[in-house]
Amino acid sequence: MIKKVKSFAKINLFLYVTSRRKDGYHNLYSLMTQIDLCDDIYIDFSKKNLSIACDHPDVPEDESNLAYKAAVLFYHSLKINGCEEKKDLSIEIIKRIPPGGGLGGGSSNAAAVLIALNARYKMPFSKAELMKMGLNLGADVPFFIFGSPAIAKGIGERLEKALNLRPYHLVLCDPGIFASTANVYKNIDFRLTLNQKYNKKTGLNVPLRGQEFDVRDQMHNDLEESACRLYPEIKEIKEEMELLLKRRVGMTGSGSSLFALFSARENANKGYERLLKKWAKSKRKVFLSSFK
Repeated sequence: MIKKVKSFAKINLFLYVTSRRKDGYHNLYSLMTQIDLCDDIYIDFSKKNLSIACDHPDVPEDESNLAYKAAVLFYHSLKINGCEEKKDLSIEIIKRIPPGGGLGGGSSNAAAVLIALNARYKMPFSKAELMKMGLNLGADVPFFIFGSPAIAKGIGERLEKALNLRPYHLVLCDPGIFASTANVYKNIDFRLTLNQKYNKKTGLNVPLRGQEFDVRDQMHNDLEESACRLYPEIKEIKEEMELLLKRRVGMTGSGSSLFALFSARENANKGYERLLKKWAKSKRKVFLSSFK
């Protein structure tokens, strides 16, 4: 039996780094939503032994792959619950989400595998238990299990549903730069973010109050300055995008992917075509997507 599941990307509509923790991680205040750009994952339950494969050369096909780790963790948790099962399955990932771009592809893959295996074994774990399990794999994994736009706090594990978020279409650019999350966080200049991290305009709390709000007014990312210092090309591409699209461009996560939001699909499509034409001979990839 082969099960196909979709594994969606995410963007951070705003991201504030509020403090550095003693354990080396950072506390965040971020609004995240899934978008319809996705990987396809095929799980074959008829195979012997656990294996992982991916069609992207930069994605590992061994025990370090997050989707592989998710399967191992699920079966370990199942065994603890007294339900030992044979790990006879293969996982194949058809990769469309650019790796290392701040879009959460690896975390999404892990979450998709946990959700699929939980369904396969008739829901032995609640969503809350699955989210707790996912946190062992990465800070973004609980968000993908959560399954709706959310305000994320802590290292990203404390999630609260963001209600009435206006739907948008987006033009997304993968600059072809693999941004190191660890290095971007390590190089944050807190002197530059100090005045912004709690500059929570009234609008930042609107999603929590359940009122409709326009996120384009609140786009911000405390990690952008660090990412642009480490990878100057990100800043160059962002400025070029803003000129070509005639609107504000944001960076998601720790980079390097950049996005612009559009209310109308037609306008997003025109922007997409403009970037495709301009960057036809470059390593940059352009995607047309929408909030999921």
